[in-house]
Amino acid sequence: MAKLAHAQWSSKMGFVLAAAGSAVGLGNIWRFSYLTGESGGAAFVLVYLACVALVGLPILVAEWMIGRRGQKNPINTMADLAKRHGRSRGWAMVGVSGVLASFLILSFYSVIGGWSLNYTVGAVIGSFSGQDAAASEAAFGALLGNPGSLLIWHTLFMVLVVGIVARGVTKGLEAAARILMPALVVLLLVLVGYGATSGAFGQAFAFMFTPDWSALDGGVMLAAMGQAFFTLSLGMGIMMAYGSYLGEDVNLLGTARTVIVLDTAIALLAGLAIFPIVFATNLDASSGPGLIFVTLPIAFGNMVGGTLLGLGFFLLLTFAALTSAISLLEPVVETLEERTALGRLGATVVSALAVWLVGVAALLSFNVWGDVLLFGLNIFDFLDTFTGKILLPLTGLGAIVFYSLCLDKEESRRELGMDVYDYSLWNLLTKYVAPIGVIVVFVAGFI
Repeated sequence: MAKLAHAQWSSKMGFVLAAAGSAVGLGNIWRFSYLTGESGGAAFVLVYLACVALVGLPILVAEWMIGRRGQKNPINTMADLAKRHGRSRGWAMVGVSGVLASFLILSFYSVIGGWSLNYTVGAVIGSFSGQDAAASEAAFGALLGNPGSLLIWHTLFMVLVVGIVARGVTKGLEAAARILMPALVVLLLVLVGYGATSGAFGQAFAFMFTPDWSALDGGVMLAAMGQAFFTLSLGMGIMMAYGSYLGEDVNLLGTARTVIVLDTAIALLAGLAIFPIVFATNLDASSGPGLIFVTLPIAFGNMVGGTLLGLGFFLLLTFAALTSAISLLEPVVETLEERTALGRLGATVVSALAVWLVGVAALLSFNVWGDVLLFGLNIFDFLDTFTGKILLPLTGLGAIVFYSLCLDKEESRRELGMDVYDYSLWNLLTKYVAPIGVIVVFVAGFI
C-alpha cells in the first residue's frame, strides 16, 4: 500500500510547543516536586540544572538530528542511517528500544493520568473539604483498591489521547500543543500567584534556591541526573519521531535551548506553586510520590478558596499529563503506520488498544493482581523500573554514541551552525560528557 509523504510541522513555533509539551508533563510537576522535596531542595535543583545542560541538551539535539536525517519512524531511521554510513543495521535496535520504552511508559503513565482526572472531578465536587492526613491517605488508597474506578479513568484518559493523536501531526499533536501549553502556563502562573500570597513563599523560594550542600550526596546527584533525562523525553523514541517531521530550516541547537528553558522554567514554577502551599499548611515536603495525591489535597481541603485552587491544580496536572501522553503514543503510531498497511487512524487505535491492555495489567497490580510479581515487583513498579533504569538510559546512550561515531562531523557542524572552536567543545560534550553521565546513571541503577 502506498504511503503518503512524511508529515511535517507547519511552523517552528508549532514544533517548539509540541516538543516542549512532550517534555513538560507529570515529570515536571509531580516527579520534580517530590524529588526536590525528598532530596533537600536547592542542592538537588542546581545539580539537576547542570545535568540538563551537560547531558540533556546534547542527547536532545542528537535525537532530533538523527530523526531529521532519517525522516522515518525511529526503527527505520536508525536502520537506514546505519546503512548509509556503512554501519551495522543492528543500530536499529536503538529505535526498537525507544519505541518499546514509549509504549510501556504510556501504559502506566495513563493510569497516573487517570488519577489526575479523578482528582480533578474530586476538586469540582468538594471531595477534599475538611480532609486530614488519615482521610486523604484513605481516599487515595480507596481509589487504588477499586479496579473498576481505575479502569474507567484509565480508559477515559486513553480516549482523550487517541482523539488527539489520530488527527495527525499538524491537526492533532501541533494543534493540541498550541491550546494545552498556553493553558498550562496560565494555570501555573495563577497557582504561583496564589503561593506568593500564602505567607510561605519566601520559605519555599529559599528551599528551592538556597543550597544546603550538606544535603548533597551520591543519591541526590543520581536522582538529579535521572530527572534531567526523564523530563526531556529522552530515550523514548519521541524526539527522533518529532525530529523526523522537521524541515531543514529549523536550527536544532537554538530550538533545543528554547525547549529546555521552557521545560525547566515550568518545573521551577511548579515548585514555586506547590511548596508555598505545603509550608503554609505545615505539611511534609519530603512526603515522596504522595506529595501531589495525598499531601496537597489536605491543604486544598483546609484553606479558603481551596476548592477552586484544587481544581486549577489538578486541571494543570491533567493538561501536563496529556501533552506528554500524546507524544508517548506518537513513536508507536508512526512506526505502525510506516511499517504496516494501516493508515493514521488505524495505527492510532491499534497502538492505543495495546497500550490500554498493558495499562489494565498495571492498574490491577494495585488490587486484584497485587500478588503477581515480576522480579520481585508488581506490574506497575516493574514497568516503571524496567523503562526508567534500563530502556531509557540504553536508548539515550545508543543515540548519542551513534551520533558521535557514525554521523559525518563536518556535516553535523554545518547543520548546527557552529564554528570549528565551538564544535570542538560540543564534540567533547557529545563524545565524552553525555555518554559518561548516562553510563553512571545506568550502572548506579543496579547498585
